[in-house]
Amino acid sequence: MAAALPRPHRFDVYVACGGLLGGLVLMALGLALRPADEPLVLLPGAWAVLPPLVVMSGCELLRRTAPRTALLTGTAALALDTVTQGSVATVLMFTDLVYAAVLYGPPASARRIPRITGLLTVAGTVVPYAVWRVPEALLIGVVIGAVAFGPAATGLIVRDHRDAAIAARLHAEQTTLLAEMDRREAVVAERARMARELHDMVANHLSAIAIHSTAALSIDDPRTSHEALGVIRENSVDGLAEMRRLIGILRDGGGDREPAAAPTLDGLDALVDGARANGLDVTLDIDTGFGTGTGTGTGTGLIPAPVELAAYRIVQESLTNALKHARPGPVTVALALTRHDGPRVLDVEISSPCGREDGPRAPGSGAGLVGMRERATLLGGTFTAGPHGGRWTVHASLPLAEAEPGHGKDPEGDRP
Repeated sequence: MAAALPRPHRFDVYVACGGLLGGLVLMALGLALRPADEPLVLLPGAWAVLPPLVVMSGCELLRRTAPRTALLTGTAALALDTVTQGSVATVLMFTDLVYAAVLYGPPASARRIPRITGLLTVAGTVVPYAVWRVPEALLIGVVIGAVAFGPAATGLIVRDHRDAAIAARLHAEQTTLLAEMDRREAVVAERARMARELHDMVANHLSAIAIHSTAALSIDDPRTSHEALGVIRENSVDGLAEMRRLIGILRDGGGDREPAAAPTLDGLDALVDGARANGLDVTLDIDTGFGTGTGTGTGTGLIPAPVELAAYRIVQESLTNALKHARPGPVTVALALTRHDGPRVLDVEISSPCGREDGPRAPGSGAGLVGMRERATLLGGTFTAGPHGGRWTVHASLPLAEAEPGHGKDPEGDRP
């Protein structure tokens, strides 16, 4: 079966019908490009211009769907029209075919047609003048340029602008897609930070409340119940204050009010005192090194705020896990500034007895270990946790250089 012809575009149908009707009107009025007695006219008469006019109109139907075929066929029709008295409509439709072949044709045609028509224009200008040596011979090149090179150059300019517009639109779409991906990643990261911060803030207090409330319900001793209720109230008040602080900062993220100060290593004494009040036997040892001695805070400004926040939260979560899961026994918290071959590192180590005897306990979700590992990873540090020598040991190494300006500051450095 023969291949079906492509369906013409509606606008091409209008162009073909308009060109055909215009040519018929010119033929009826007797308006032609050349007189019948001109030597170039081999087929005189009004009806001789009809075949090339009809063929050229048919080519206009293919100007968009098959531009190269239309141009080649139109060129043959124009050659036939040249040996007749000629029609303006046929010539105008040919110029449109040249324009459409450059604009809608393949890239190879868009490059070759302007070059070929340009060479034909130059040849049509130089050769006739060199042969006849009369100024009127230059008009041949002018006609060729107007009929062929002018439409080809115009089509090439329009095609370049169209391709540039398409490229700009694609670039805008890609930029929009990348922006949407960045937005989603930012939302996911923000949700992870909020979940991690909320867990570290509240889990310690709620775990203590759960353990002491279970003890108060299971032990029939008024004094023990009174002490447990006191611990429950203290942790409830502290947890509520932490929640209000976090909610206040989230609501006033873009305001002029300064957010509340983030926890630092100076607050470890209070954190350890709270753990002792909850029943843990905690020993705190902080050595900032570099000749600063041993104390309960940094004091020297050597430790960036993101590192201090991460270390505080790791200690807080480790004490919470010890309260929920560890056996009775000493819990040690040790912090030290060390320097190896690379940058300065803050080593944080928390050790507690492995396992827990039967008694009040709070369920765990495993999110605490994930959060501690994320905090260390964000700062370019390392994190390990597991049993070692009959004790559960949490160790984090937080490089100080990674949190300094220009070294990948933790995005949580200015958060609670």
